[in-house]
Amino acid sequence: MVPVRHLTATIDGQQLFYREAGPADAPTLVLLHGFPTSSHMFRNLIPALADRYHVIAPDHLGYGESAQPSVTEFDYTFDALGNLTAGLLDHIGVGRFAMYVHDYGAPIGWRLAMRAPDRVTAIVTQSGNAYMEGFVEPFWKDLFAYAANPNPETEPGARKVLTLDATRWQYLNGAADPSLVSPDNWLHDQTLLDRPGNDKIQLKLFHDYPTNIDGYPALQEYFRSSQVPLLAVWGGNDEIFGPDGARAFQRDLPDADIHLLDAGHFALETHLDAITGYIRGFLGTLPAKG
Repeated sequence: MVPVRHLTATIDGQQLFYREAGPADAPTLVLLHGFPTSSHMFRNLIPALADRYHVIAPDHLGYGESAQPSVTEFDYTFDALGNLTAGLLDHIGVGRFAMYVHDYGAPIGWRLAMRAPDRVTAIVTQSGNAYMEGFVEPFWKDLFAYAANPNPETEPGARKVLTLDATRWQYLNGAADPSLVSPDNWLHDQTLLDRPGNDKIQLKLFHDYPTNIDGYPALQEYFRSSQVPLLAVWGGNDEIFGPDGARAFQRDLPDADIHLLDAGHFALETHLDAITGYIRGFLGTLPAKG
């Protein structure tokens, strides 16, 4: 097994944790996790790819082992998280890179791509949304209501997403064989969600989420103009970001490689081998130095 290093760096005064593995001179793949997890979601994917790639998986600020400043100490927005991620990659010395985006990792990754499109060699998206077709209304209805108008009436609906039942549901919903999903996942994530003050961080990001949607026209123009190579390995049973969100990439990227798996939102928990194979095949078609 390729060793995985667990490291921290101080970026703009904030401590960010990241996992790193693989040869430093190999093509770089940046793994960007979603809500409500951390780079922990990539714990098995990293060693599966690091024989051939330089793999970096950070924890976003407020998640995992990264620092958790309060909402009065740090303005939690997707722009701010994107800036920190860009700073971390610069700190590590990453030039060009491919990226794997999931859930919240997608709007962070989209910001990286649009600020420096020449640096992004390829995109792998696993329930990393970029189109309105991807939103499944039952999950998003209360979150969009809160985002549009945070108040005592809309906040309880948003807070339901922060409960253990909701976290467990995110892992198990859509999984063809739920017995393959370890309970360690939702217990790990929930422990971190339940830290004092973390709920306010999550509510702040819920409120900021519409900025991601506002950016979709520019993002889709980036896809059309760049024709960046894109692989979608998506849970076909995902009831957060549905499969129409995966299919939509082909509107602007006709050569996008789309695979819908018999899986849910956290497809890596049940389809690690399949996803690893798709990634290795996809990235293997790119120039050796990306």
